[in-house]
Amino acid sequence: MRINSAEFIVGAVGTADRPSDSQPEVAFAGRSNVGKSSLINALTNRTALARTSNTPGRTRQINFFDLGKRLMLADLPGYGYAKAPKAEIEQWTGLIEDYLRGRAGLRRVCLLIDARHGLKESDRRVMALLDQAAVVYQAVLTKCDKLKEGPLKDRIEGIGDELAA
Repeated sequence: MRINSAEFIVGAVGTADRPSDSQPEVAFAGRSNVGKSSLINALTNRTALARTSNTPGRTRQINFFDLGKRLMLADLPGYGYAKAPKAEIEQWTGLIEDYLRGRAGLRRVCLLIDARHGLKESDRRVMALLDQAAVVYQAVLTKCDKLKEGPLKDRIEGIGDELAA
């Protein structure tokens, strides 16, 4: 799909804030600081459509982006480690879970995995939630450039084996 137009629509902190789900939607999920916003920027060929940061936990809402009225992208808050109060992290977690369970237009979740660390227990919990909600997802490895070829090949094989099981 060629992306000619991409614009930020809304940052949703609750169910009522979400835009209508009348068009197909792809969500980006993953641990804090795994590269969700950076991937959205790369896919849309924009450098600052989605805000990026080196500090875990900067995305604190679900950010929606409209791609020319053909597709909606959703940038979810990261799960796992974040520099934020525990109550706030729990609120984000609930926001993510409600979104994943109840979004009719959601066609796919790209579950980003940091190649340096592989699958963590928090990733496995999200995969179980996605399976339970019958949401189609695929794993996307990020930060592959941070590993040498041999360890990267081993990591890809290990993650592939675990996902196939």
